[in-house]
Amino acid sequence: LAADVIYLWAIQYYSTPTIDDRFDHLDHIFAIINELDPRFQDPYEVGALIAVHEARDTGAAFAILDRGDANNPDQWVYTFNAGHIALMNLKDYALAEKYFERCMKIPGAPVFVERLRANAIFKKGDLETSWETWLDIYNRAPDERTKRIASNHLYNVKATRDKNALEAALAEYRRRFGRLPADLGALVQAGLLREVPRDLDGQDYVYDPAAGTVKTVISPWRR
Repeated sequence: LAADVIYLWAIQYYSTPTIDDRFDHLDHIFAIINELDPRFQDPYEVGALIAVHEARDTGAAFAILDRGDANNPDQWVYTFNAGHIALMNLKDYALAEKYFERCMKIPGAPVFVERLRANAIFKKGDLETSWETWLDIYNRAPDERTKRIASNHLYNVKATRDKNALEAALAEYRRRFGRLPADLGALVQAGLLREVPRDLDGQDYVYDPAAGTVKTVISPWRR
């Protein structure tokens, strides 16, 4: 009952914009509610939302959600929400990966959490692990929709990896010869690449010799 009363008061208090310092003790107030009723789910989620979107305090949001996870280790929602905040608000992809990985291990966690983790790995720049993770998801896909999602991500991973390799080779070619090559085949002739890569669908990348840029031509069915 005490947790309910403080929680209802907190919603009123934190929705009153005329109180300038209302966020100074946000984590402390919700910590009291969490201590009074550790299994009361709403305060963890709402407190984290207030911290992120109103107080702009992601640290408080993580503290609240981490308490939720510690007090309710059988509930996946806390680590999921923390991972989502890390991914979307902080752009801290390594942290998002860790939260999603923890979430995946909790019984009842949605299957899409695994894909969110794989996306976080890609965004943090670990292309090799991202490729292996998405390939595993593709091979275990229980339906065509999941298989297509994984295929599209595999396409992006390979295209990013190939583009990085091509741009590095182009930069080295320019350093050696003082100009850009007329076509990508010149990179192979110069010994900078063993072969000119193609995208996952077997299509050539589009090279602009004037700008030195490389682009993909995405198949219509992937759009």
